[in-house]
Amino acid sequence: MSPLLLFDLDNTLVNRNQAFQGWAMRFLSERALPPGDLRWFTTLDCGGYLDRAVLIRAAVDRYGLSEPIDDLLEDYRTTVTELIACPADHLEALRLARTEGWVLGIVSNGATEQQWAKIRRTGLDELVDGCTVSEEAGCAKPDPRIFHLAAERCGMDTAADWTASAWMVGDHAPADIAGAAVSGMRSVWIDHGRSWGETGYRPTLTARNLPEAVALVLAEEDLHRTDRGRYPRGYSWRSGSRPGNRSGPGSGGPVGPGVLPRAVPGVLPGALPGSRSAP
Repeated sequence: MSPLLLFDLDNTLVNRNQAFQGWAMRFLSERALPPGDLRWFTTLDCGGYLDRAVLIRAAVDRYGLSEPIDDLLEDYRTTVTELIACPADHLEALRLARTEGWVLGIVSNGATEQQWAKIRRTGLDELVDGCTVSEEAGCAKPDPRIFHLAAERCGMDTAADWTASAWMVGDHAPADIAGAAVSGMRSVWIDHGRSWGETGYRPTLTARNLPEAVALVLAEEDLHRTDRGRYPRGYSWRSGSRPGNRSGPGSGGPVGPGVLPRAVPGVLPGALPGSRSAP
């Protein structure tokens, strides 16, 4: 069975926060409001986890606006979609994973219409095998059901142990990393310069950005394949430690002998496994 690599969408594959700030700056400028209030918007936004209607109502109240909330919401959705972008090095990282035989999927919490608009606008729909959005799926991360559905939509045989070679990459710990943990997958947390703050679960690996996350996964899977040939039959990747170089699976130790990480645009070789382990 081919290995599966699932990705979060916002602030993982695409720069959602940058698009939000672009909308907020336009909102302030068009109404001759203080540009310094951008901080108020970004604080209230909570990285996209505050309901959009709540955010818009708060802005209407703050500035005494008479504009209909529905019109402002529609302008928000349209503007953010127009401003969304997937960096070129992210697209190259996905292409690299495809050439290495990985099945790729997107699993995102959010509204179906808007999330799909982002996926299509950035061309991500042409690079992945399946997309799953919580609204249409009827379940949301970290619910294991949405990951199972995402795997099915990517063509995986979920009657078999599809999680054995499956990874989840994302920036939001409670949704992406906790979801991977309860679903039996390994995970990479994109930290965006943050420190890990959860105590009940941890990512397998941590990366600074998406290209590094993909490079780590490819290198780790290479090491996994090497280990299968090196250690006795019955050795468990997920439950046993690797003799001589790791204290447990995904602990971020050095890459094994003869296993070289893939070259990913924008990622220095010295920044790969051995320097970026789980926090």
